[in-house]
Amino acid sequence: MVPSEIQAGIRDSVRAFAQARILPNSAAYEAARAYPPELFLELGEMGLLGMTAPEAAGGAGADYVSYALALMEIGAADGALSTIVSIQNSIMVSGLLKDGTQVQQERFLPGLISGKTIGAFALTETDAGSDASAIRTRAVKAEGGWVLNGTKQFITSGKIAGVAMVVAVSDPAAGKKGISCFLVPTDRPGYIVDKVEHKLGQGASDTCALRFENLFIEDDLLLGAAGQGYRIALSNLEAGRIGIAAQSIGMAQAALDYAIAYAKERKSMGTEIIHHQAVGFRLADHAARLEAARQLVLHAADLKDHGMPCLKEASMAKLVASETAEAVCSGALQTLGGYGYLEEFRIAKILRDVRVCQIYEGTSDIQRLVIARAL
Repeated sequence: MVPSEIQAGIRDSVRAFAQARILPNSAAYEAARAYPPELFLELGEMGLLGMTAPEAAGGAGADYVSYALALMEIGAADGALSTIVSIQNSIMVSGLLKDGTQVQQERFLPGLISGKTIGAFALTETDAGSDASAIRTRAVKAEGGWVLNGTKQFITSGKIAGVAMVVAVSDPAAGKKGISCFLVPTDRPGYIVDKVEHKLGQGASDTCALRFENLFIEDDLLLGAAGQGYRIALSNLEAGRIGIAAQSIGMAQAALDYAIAYAKERKSMGTEIIHHQAVGFRLADHAARLEAARQLVLHAADLKDHGMPCLKEASMAKLVASETAEAVCSGALQTLGGYGYLEEFRIAKILRDVRVCQIYEGTSDIQRLVIARAL
């Protein structure tokens, strides 16, 4: 699809910001294993943390195609940051808009959309990831609220988050209908960061093991009704998978651009190596595959903008984009040869960052399962 003038304008403005403000500092962010808080405020000022939220709620009121294009540009500059932006938009803000009460929205949305508060989505556990119904964290009813006990694993922004959306079992006898979702301020006693994981990539984005010990949550912090947690956890899959697919495209495009630029300058046997078919055809193949994946992502986003069901298409987009991205990044590294293997040439970082896109928001195996069911 061809973006509209407005969509292209959003893409171009985000690209300019990302290339000038984010990309030059990306290596420093990774070395520090953190982002400066003021960066999130800048993202908020640009409307990038509540892109599809209505203007009445403080959001940018943009469509999902614009959101996907913006994530591609952020991902091209820094993969880990695009992960935080994706979760902030597709899970935290969207979840509050869909299921939050007016009081909850007034309490949490301004901070999340402005970048003053980062959100974390705490669903995954050691033995429960793609199988969300297998979670063991318990929420026991108490006077005036609930008491949470349990552990979570692989939680993005678990350390820096100001509020976490926590999924827990509130009625063990009710199966999937006994799961509830809670808005947990992270400064509460009993919210414990057990470990910040050391990962293959996306080092600037903290990924944590969390523990809840007798953590009391008032009744008004229950998101939706009791027993709706499983539905809430799955309700943002379309937007979430479109987001991960978009960041995959952005990272892969950055790697491919590096490879093309290098191939136009590096000479071998009297000519630039892009003129050698072994190199030129490899780049051509990757450019074609990446463009096909990009169009699949934008198609899924366009379907969502038109209010049409698109879980199958979102899963296709995530599957194809994430797997294509790894192949493109690997081919880009190969094009640079030994230089591609060096950290200072950045492709190694992109390759490490992009690999997880085949895992979170549903593994490639789960995407195939979803698509097969839709067939």
